[in-house]
Amino acid sequence: MRRLLILGSVGATALVAGLAVAATGGSSGSANNGGATVSIKLIRGAGSVLVDSKGRALYTNDQERGGVVLCKGACLTFWRPLTVSGTPKGNSLPGKLAVVKRPDSRRQVTYKGKLLYSFTQEKPGKVTGDGFVDAFGGQKFTWHVSHARKVVSPPSTTTNTITYPGS
Repeated sequence: MRRLLILGSVGATALVAGLAVAATGGSSGSANNGGATVSIKLIRGAGSVLVDSKGRALYTNDQERGGVVLCKGACLTFWRPLTVSGTPKGNSLPGKLAVVKRPDSRRQVTYKGKLLYSFTQEKPGKVTGDGFVDAFGGQKFTWHVSHARKVVSPPSTTTNTITYPGS
């Protein structure tokens, strides 16, 4: 767990929204992904992760399942849904892209059934929101960077032996 952010009052929400907009400063940089909605990028310290067309890492949360959208309102000041007007395209993804309709009628991209978001406080090519825990409007969220495939750690040079009682 990395951070806990709880927003309760309208004033705090407005302040945070203003800070989020100021910190992002609009779009920056563009990934060369051949027009794909989602691509795979190797990011130092995070492995092969899904990124949007601008090279920003994409995240999912543990709470949204079955196409149910829970990240709304103040949540959107930190977590930007990946939306499309047509059919999402992926470059060599080992899973399926689809869309779900958000409460505001936008079409949000999903990967393997999980809704995709970018972290507004993050620059392209960075992963800083992995493991965040936050809450908005009484809804708690736990966020994870979306990996294109299982991350494999390099083999350890040390050997750990675990002895269990009775073995």
